[in-house]
Amino acid sequence: MKFNKNGANEGEPVFVVGNPGRTERYRTVSQLTYDRDYRYPFQYKFLKNRNDMMMRKYNIIKKDPAKEFEAQELLNEIAGVANSMKAFGGIAKGLKDPALFGRKAEMENYIRSKSPGVTCWDDLAKHYEVLNPNGWVMAHLQPNALRGNIYVVMHELMAYEDLVKNNGTQDKKDKLKSSITEKLKTINDPEQVELFTLWLNEVKEDIYPGDMTLQKVLGKRNISDFVKYLLKETKFTEEKKVEKFFAKEKKMEKDDDPLLEAAQIFVSRYKEGSQLFQSSGPARQALEAKIANQAFKVYGDQLPPDATFTLRISDGIIKGYDYNGTIAPVITTFFGLYDRYYSNFKVFPWSLPERWLNPPMELLKAPFNTVSTNDIIGGNSGSPLINKNKEAVGLIFDGNIESLPGNFIFDEEVNRTVSVHAGGIFAALKYIYKADRIVKEIE
Repeated sequence: MKFNKNGANEGEPVFVVGNPGRTERYRTVSQLTYDRDYRYPFQYKFLKNRNDMMMRKYNIIKKDPAKEFEAQELLNEIAGVANSMKAFGGIAKGLKDPALFGRKAEMENYIRSKSPGVTCWDDLAKHYEVLNPNGWVMAHLQPNALRGNIYVVMHELMAYEDLVKNNGTQDKKDKLKSSITEKLKTINDPEQVELFTLWLNEVKEDIYPGDMTLQKVLGKRNISDFVKYLLKETKFTEEKKVEKFFAKEKKMEKDDDPLLEAAQIFVSRYKEGSQLFQSSGPARQALEAKIANQAFKVYGDQLPPDATFTLRISDGIIKGYDYNGTIAPVITTFFGLYDRYYSNFKVFPWSLPERWLNPPMELLKAPFNTVSTNDIIGGNSGSPLINKNKEAVGLIFDGNIESLPGNFIFDEEVNRTVSVHAGGIFAALKYIYKADRIVKEIE
C-alpha cells in the first residue's frame, strides 16, 4: 500500500483489514446475566487484588539499587495483569450499564417475537440455572500461579493420587512429584502465605449462598486461624516427611494431613463444577447455533457474525467523541507526550529517552494518534487503517476505554478505534530516528 503521511480528515471513510480475535455479541440475556454477576466481576477482582499486592511489593523495592532488575521484572508482570484487569473491568462495567444491557434484552425480545414456537432462549436459560451456582467455582477454584503455590500443590497432590489409583506411569509420577516438591520449598514464604490467604478470602466473598465447601475446610476457624493451623500441622513443610509420604504413596488416600483434607474438598468441588460446564457444553453450543440462525433470519446480513480470528474488513469514519465533559478531537499531537513528561516531573513511567528531549516544533505539531468508528477487538492490533484510495493512513494499536464493552455490544456513539496516525509515524522517523532513507521513500 502507498503510505499517506497526511492521514485522513474528520468525516473521511476509513477501513480496517485484519483478524479480530473474539466477540460474544450473540450471547443471550441469560448468558450475559451470568457474565455480569459471576464471570467478569470475579475475574476482575482476582486480577485487581494481585495487581494491588504486586504494586505494594514494587513500591518497597523500587528505590533499592540492588533490586533494580527484580523491580523491572515485577513491573512487566504488573503490566500484563493490569492490561487484563482493564479489559475485564471494562466489560463488567458495560454489563452493569442498564442502557447497554437493556439494548441486548430489547434485541432478544424482538428476535423472539419474530420466532413463534422457538424455545431456544428458555432452554438455554435452564442450563444457566444449574451453572450459576458454580460460577464462583470456575472463577476461583482453578489452579493458577497467581493463587499461590499452596493451592496449586493441592491440585497437584490430588492429581498424583489419581495417578496412583489408576496405575499411572512412573515417568508421570516423577514429573509431578518434582513439581510438588519444588513448590513445597516456598510453602512458608510470606508471599505464598499472603496469596493463599487472599485466595481464601476471595472464595469467602464470592461463594454461592448455601454452598458449604469453604465451611467444610475451615470448620470453626476463621481464615487467618486456619492458615496458621494448616502450616503448623501439615507434614508438607518438612522435607523428610514429604519423602516419607511419597514412599508410602499407596496410603495417600487414608492420610489425614490437613492440607490433603482441604485439597480433597476443594479439588472435588472444582471437578464437580467443571464437569457441569463441560457436560452441558455441546447442548449449549447447539442452542447457541439455533439462536444465531434465528437472528440471521430476522436481521439478515445487517449484523456481522462474531469475530473468530478470521480475516474481515470493517468500515468507519474519522470521528471524535464526547469525553470527560469535553469532546475528544480526531487527533492528538506530540505535544501531549511532553505534557505528560513535564506534568509528572520527568519521572518514570513518564520519563523520556534522551533522543526525545529536544524536539523541533515540527514534531510537536505533528498528529500522533487518530480515532475512527471502525469496529475492532483484540487481535486487530497492527492492522492497517486505509482510506478509499487504498493508502495506509494509520496503524491500529487499541480501542478507547469506552470500547471495552465491545466484547458483547458495539456502541458507535463512543466506541473508537485508536491508530497511530501516518503523520506521527513519519514525523518520528524524520525528526527523532533520522531514518532518512525511509523518509525519502515515503516522500
